[in-house]
Amino acid sequence: MRIPGGPGPEAFQAFFEALDAPAAMCDPTLRLVSVNEAFHRFCVDHHATVEDVSRMLASAAVPADGASCDVELSLAGMPGAVLTLSRRGEVVAVRARNDPELARNRLVLAERALLEQARTEGVLLDLGRSVAEAGGEEELVAAVARGVKELFPGRSFCIRITDSRTGGLTSLYAEGRLKEGAHEPLVLLRRAVEKLNLGRSALPQGRVTVLDEVPLLFQGSTHGVSAPLVASGQLFGAINMEYPEGLDADVQHDERVLLQLASQVAVAVKNAKLIDELTFVRKYLEDLLEKANALILVANRDKQVVVFNQALSALTGFRKDDVLGRDIFGLVPESEHLRLSQVIAAAIRGESVNSFETRLLSREGHEVRVSFATSSMLAHHGEVEGVIAIGQDITVVKELEKRIIHAEKLASIGQLAASVVHEINNPMTAVATYADALLQRSRTTPGANPADQDKLRKILESSHRILRFTRDLVSYARPAQDKPERVQLNAVVDMAVGFCEHVVSQARVSVHREYVELPMLSAVRANLVQVFVNLITNACHAMQPGGAVHLSTRREGQEAVVSVRDTGSGIDPKNLQRIFEPFFTTKPEGKGTGLGLSICQGIVENHGGRLTVTSVMGEGTTFSVRLPLLME
Repeated sequence: MRIPGGPGPEAFQAFFEALDAPAAMCDPTLRLVSVNEAFHRFCVDHHATVEDVSRMLASAAVPADGASCDVELSLAGMPGAVLTLSRRGEVVAVRARNDPELARNRLVLAERALLEQARTEGVLLDLGRSVAEAGGEEELVAAVARGVKELFPGRSFCIRITDSRTGGLTSLYAEGRLKEGAHEPLVLLRRAVEKLNLGRSALPQGRVTVLDEVPLLFQGSTHGVSAPLVASGQLFGAINMEYPEGLDADVQHDERVLLQLASQVAVAVKNAKLIDELTFVRKYLEDLLEKANALILVANRDKQVVVFNQALSALTGFRKDDVLGRDIFGLVPESEHLRLSQVIAAAIRGESVNSFETRLLSREGHEVRVSFATSSMLAHHGEVEGVIAIGQDITVVKELEKRIIHAEKLASIGQLAASVVHEINNPMTAVATYADALLQRSRTTPGANPADQDKLRKILESSHRILRFTRDLVSYARPAQDKPERVQLNAVVDMAVGFCEHVVSQARVSVHREYVELPMLSAVRANLVQVFVNLITNACHAMQPGGAVHLSTRREGQEAVVSVRDTGSGIDPKNLQRIFEPFFTTKPEGKGTGLGLSICQGIVENHGGRLTVTSVMGEGTTFSVRLPLLME
């Protein structure tokens, strides 16, 4: 109230400037026109200037005439600064003050924000460790799901991992009720794609769609945010997060954190997929080496076995676990150590060796012949890490070579025998002729001694027997032309018995024959004789002195059956199924090649027949040869 005779305007100005309370005046537009010294100090205390306060007032609402209002100042120096504006006509009075309660509230909010930021950073740090330690894509997705639930409680979310080349879905995790068919195709937010510089060419056609707004995936959601998983310009999926009705949240803050999380996860997904690809390639190569139809052996620089595939296990009988880590020299006989050392030394120098033939020891103590081609095995830095050997079993080949050499020797002996037989036949024919002439003269001479006639008859029979044997021997030794002829089976068996007389006498066994009359059959005579010679010989070898070989023939329908039965010890059931395998023999070392029965089976089958065997331990063995008869 104005008092008559009171002070003039200058006195009011002096009073305004002398006030201890910070005060100022504004025009109706809230532009500062005058401030006192205390107001200056207030601004300095809050690390601001009068101009800063003037700019903040410019955005405040002007109070009505006669009204007042408070304006909160956002000053960094001290929270809780408030300006009280009071308007009287064209003048707006300003009084500055500090509100302790407001300052306290601001500090609480700042503290909460810092704690939330620290929690978020802690979860992201833990998530980084978890995804780095994940052993595969499935573990990685589970770790990400735990992180999302901890960062954004109460939200529904969906994690989709896709193949970067095809866009096909490889993993899916959803927390909430998904709408039917909502997980495909993958929809990306256009502004997120542009921000990440994800080119359209990097997006698989038909599997990924870019829109201005991502459709909601979950039932009951009101709105949501999404973040694509992008690393090195490649898309590996997306994370969608949605808010159910009634959930109060800072969407912008959530989106910033989700984008940060997605960036971290995308790198981990990329690394996980690279690890999966490398693991697949490694497993594929290991299977390729393990199951290859070749002998594969790898040893390191310390000469320890690091690869020993199935083919080697089957050949030697050693399991992989028995060999891995062992010294490679333990697999070969001591006599081969020097040669093997030279090959390994060459591989360490980077030199390869072709057709290295050696012997490997088997679990049973036998030796097998193998041929290897060796080369150096290089480490990732280019240095020689060891030697790799790839080869094949040549035991059969070596045995066949021996068999061929033996056959060539037999052929030479056969030619020599034919020459010897020819030289025997000439004088033996003369002996037979003269013995027959003397016998005829003795019969016509009166008073001839009967004893002399008996001696002449024995000379004649023996000479004819020698001539018959030499004739059959030449016929058997002559190379077969594989030209079948009409033969009488009983006669063929008898011829084989004649060839085995020496074996029978040496084994001190007897031969019993039970024949029936059989029609003729078409066969290569020499080959059939070879079959029965082999069967009779085996029967003799299988018995102790005093045993008996029973030979019988019979007819069953349109087949002739020849049985060769011995009274030996029989064949072990575990060996019976392998009896016709090439090189399989139960005879001692040096007593058999294991080829006889295999060859016999081939001859019989070439004649359209079958060779079978039955055996009872302790009672003996019976081989049956079935051959088709000629149609009458």
